[in-house]
Order: sequence, then structure tokens, then C-alpha cells
Amino acid sequence: MNNVQLDLIIIGGGVAGLWTLNRAVKAGLNAILLEKDCLGGGQTVRSQGIIHGGTKYALNGVLTQASNTIKEMPQRWRDCLAGHGELDLTQVRLLSDAHYMWSKGSLGSRMTTFFATKAFRGRVEEVSAADRPAVFRNPGFKGSLYRLNELVLDVPSLIDALREPVEERIFQADICQAELVFSGDQLTDIRFPDGLCLQPRQVVLTAGEGFAELAPQLGLNQPEMQRRPLHMVMVKHRLNLPTFAHCIGTGSKPVATITTHPCEDGAQVWYLGGDIAETGVERGHDEQIAFARKAMADLLPWVDLSDAQWNCLRVDRAEPKQSSLVRPDSGFAQAAGNCIVAWPTKLALSPDLADQVLALCPEPGYPQADLSALSLLPKPATTRPVWESYFDQT
Repeated sequence: MNNVQLDLIIIGGGVAGLWTLNRAVKAGLNAILLEKDCLGGGQTVRSQGIIHGGTKYALNGVLTQASNTIKEMPQRWRDCLAGHGELDLTQVRLLSDAHYMWSKGSLGSRMTTFFATKAFRGRVEEVSAADRPAVFRNPGFKGSLYRLNELVLDVPSLIDALREPVEERIFQADICQAELVFSGDQLTDIRFPDGLCLQPRQVVLTAGEGFAELAPQLGLNQPEMQRRPLHMVMVKHRLNLPTFAHCIGTGSKPVATITTHPCEDGAQVWYLGGDIAETGVERGHDEQIAFARKAMADLLPWVDLSDAQWNCLRVDRAEPKQSSLVRPDSGFAQAAGNCIVAWPTKLALSPDLADQVLALCPEPGYPQADLSALSLLPKPATTRPVWESYFDQT
């Protein structure tokens, strides 16, 4: 056997796993990452790329724990994008330096006053008519518009920026196809059929939904995972009308959340989340598209989408189990034996999750290993944007 001793093996190559790998290497840990398919191919590529600041969690006029937990994330990401943060993300494509929030009519005085409080200073500001994005400059728009301190990133370019500094430490492998050897509750050996044996001091699971398959293999009964489903909608068009905004109504959740993404053929895709996606779980494919068409005609009636292509996809958000399947307020990391089970719960919380994981890891113990034995393992590709494959099918 070719034995390779490692401080840390990360299982799962989404943004959470890649961010944690970069931080672990910077901390001096002899670490690698294993991904069984494509990097970012699960929840990461199906996200909208929004670096939330928590405003959408306070639409009932109350500052929630979720809103407070995530409020520092946009600045932390901005520092990285500018090249002076904990990681260098200067090569990431920024789709928008702000996300917006609009209502069809004027916001009530209660919400207007709430957004003007000290707690939201620097997070929310009203937008004058002259500074509106193009989609809201139409005379038909009579509502309120606010600018949020929330970035929107091109996710594939983020994956590439995170993989580049640690490329030699990323490999394609499925540990469920390997022989796992334990000493008590400690995973000591991961033995592959080709004679490679990885011997980790610590294992971190950032595999999202993949945890369901990994847990029984690793003998993990706790923590438990929940899935919260969405039915996202994609609208492909050539309007050159980049839109990044939440539409808010009278409820505590956005009626719709729109982000805009480039396609390989020069078109754009509006990716629709929010209540459209949450309530859409109960609707079939055609019914969901019909619902979304009607919603867009109602919310943005001056935008002509008659020539657009429509499609939708189902997404399961994998998270630590909560009572009544509610959304967790923050990222989650919990040790079980020498495994750490981790879910960021939101793309924006990946840096915070890495903090939690590293706090549970031991100090560097092994010398930097010769990784040449791992050359037997292939390299995973970066996933394509999900709409490329979905519209390839139509």
C-alpha cells in the first residue's frame, strides 16, 4: 500500500469545501480535498450567487438571529474580491456590486422607518430615480426601490478562483467505493483498490446532500440532515436587461428573487427564486412555468418576455435537521469521532463555516506529505452553469 498521512481530508468540492481547504492550507495543515463528481456540481452551481447581508430575513420588521449572523459576510467577501482578505478572489467575476429590493407600490411607513434605523445603516439605502438599474427606469415602475449591500458573483469563476491556489491538493474520488478502516470511532484508513491508502487525522464532510450516502458508511447517526426543496425557474432571453433584485410584498419572504447570468451563446438567464421557488415545490414543471410567467407579467409588466425560453429545476438544500424543517440561522459544524460534519446553509456563510471547522481541527501534526502517490486519482472538472445543460435539452 502507498500510505499517505494527512492532517485533514475534506470530502465535497463545493464552495464550502474549497474555502475550507484554502484556509486549512494557509493554517499549515497537510490537507487535501476529494470530490466524487465535478467541483461545485451540487448546491453550489444551483445557487443564485448572492452574498446575502441578511436584509431579506428581516422583512417582517424584526431583526432576526439569521439577519444578524450573516450581516458581516458581504464585507468579508468584498475584502477577498479586492485582494486584501483572507483569500485572494480577485479573479472572480462580479455580476453585480449590489442587490436591490423593490415593491410594486410604496413601502409602508413602518418598514421605511425600520430600514432607516441604525441597525441597517450601510446595509440598505433608498435609490433615487436617476440611479435606478435599467429595468426600473421604465415609466411603468411606480414602486419603492432600495439598494442592498449584497454582491452577486459568477459561481463558476468563484470555483475556479478557489481551486487554483490548491490545485495540487484536489482529487476526484468516491470514498464510498473505498475500504474504510476504523479504530473505535476514528476513521484511520481510506484504502482504494489501486493500492493507495489515505490516513487522516481529521475528516471534514462538506458534501451537502452527499452526507446521506456517507453517514452510514462512516457510522454516523448524528447529526441528522434535512432537505428543504425549491423549484427554481430559468428564463433565457436576449434583452440585455441585467436584473438583481428581491420583490417584496406584505409577507416575510421575497415574492421573487431575480439574478441574471451570462450564457455561453451570448444570451442571459434570469434565475428566479424567492416565494416562486418555495411554493413551486407543489407544482409540476409546466404548472411552475405558467405560474412564473404570470408572476413576471404582474411584477414587471413592461418587460417583454414573449420570445424567452423557460425551464425549471428542483433543488434540495441540505442542512442540519431543525424542528419543523425550518431554515437554520447559521452555518453548522459538529465533530463526531474524528469527522466534522459541516453545512454552510448559505453560500455567503462559507467563510464563517471555515472558521468553525478550523476551530475543531487539531494543530498541524504531520509534515507536508509527498502527494505524488495521489497522482493515480483523476482531477475533477469545474461544473458548467446549470442552465447550460438544461437549455441544451430543449
